[in-house]
Amino acid sequence: MSYQNPVFIPGPTNIPEVIRKACDMPTIDHRSPAFARIFKPAVAGVKTVLGTREGEVILFPSTGTGGWEAAITNTLSPGDTVLVGRFGMFSHRWIDLCQRHGLNVQIIETPWGEGAPLAAIEAALAADASHRIRAVLSTHNETATGVRSDIAGIRRAMERTRHPAMLFVDGVSSIGSMPFEMDRWGVDIAVAGSQKGFMLPAGLAILGLSPRALAAMETATLPRTFFDFRDMQKSYAGGGYPYTPAAGLINGLATAVEMLQDEGLENVYARHHRIAEGVRRAVAAWGMRPCAASPELYSDTVTAVVVPEGFNGTDIVTLAAQKYGMAFGVGLGEVAGKVFRIGHLGSLTDAMMLSGLATAEMCMADLGYPITLGSGVAAAQDYYRKTAGIAAKAAA
Repeated sequence: MSYQNPVFIPGPTNIPEVIRKACDMPTIDHRSPAFARIFKPAVAGVKTVLGTREGEVILFPSTGTGGWEAAITNTLSPGDTVLVGRFGMFSHRWIDLCQRHGLNVQIIETPWGEGAPLAAIEAALAADASHRIRAVLSTHNETATGVRSDIAGIRRAMERTRHPAMLFVDGVSSIGSMPFEMDRWGVDIAVAGSQKGFMLPAGLAILGLSPRALAAMETATLPRTFFDFRDMQKSYAGGGYPYTPAAGLINGLATAVEMLQDEGLENVYARHHRIAEGVRRAVAAWGMRPCAASPELYSDTVTAVVVPEGFNGTDIVTLAAQKYGMAFGVGLGEVAGKVFRIGHLGSLTDAMMLSGLATAEMCMADLGYPITLGSGVAAAQDYYRKTAGIAAKAAA
């Protein structure tokens, strides 16, 4: 693998040089005012990216998986019921985590390539007259299949059924890259990670907590120590941590949110949509299709490309790494071998994306795929040429 080439996996993403330098800092006393000066702007910036004024932000030295664990252990008790649709590898892993913690997981099996099953969620909530379901869990952007789910639609279903359950959302591969409105969508816990839209190395679990989620701590009895929100809140009041924080990553996070705000979140989202649309046009030019079942489900951070019958998508990823020094994502779980994944999130430009598409084409040609070299690149070029500068002009 060449360190000079950008990566096209759906995380960790490419790290801008200014963020890398921000993470590379001398040791500081994390109980001193020096730490508070980097910590407070990082937290304030994350609140803006999450779309919350009412919520509180917690940063754990961990990854998104640790964020999932923190979400359930701080708000639920053994035997509590949670409702979740299984429609990809990451919703599956959240289900597994809940089951290992002794929760009663009510699973709605959903075809991979579809999004959160809104009608089935609403029916399950309506049938729960005794309100045993304590939380509804959903993955906003299913990285395995390149599917974006309608989180606002889940909240509307909860409101129509007048169900009091909390809403927990895995936004690891969407937050910072696609619109996310924690307050407006009624999200009680949003989980993100440092290594995706925030363009940092892995190492921070980033959580947004609503007042309802914080209140649920008072009755939750699942064990937690490292991930205890209460310990974090007590230390946050003084601008510190209950244990040693990842100071360099938090300094990088402060820089990352400043970069996102300087670009303008609407421009960030428009850039991701535009680059993703160029990828989708390339895929169509190859005679292939995304794994996502319909256009309204298309993710703007990752496209899972369904390969033709008789081919194995993993071979493309392997060849790209070995021959051309470039990274793409393999298919996971039920779509292993059936797709290869192109990540297009974080620090990315048109020119970078075109290099990825060109390399993917070379790999497919090397493997005997029925494609014409340059067809996908040309389709993306045509779209990028016609749409270049539109977001920047609109913001001017």
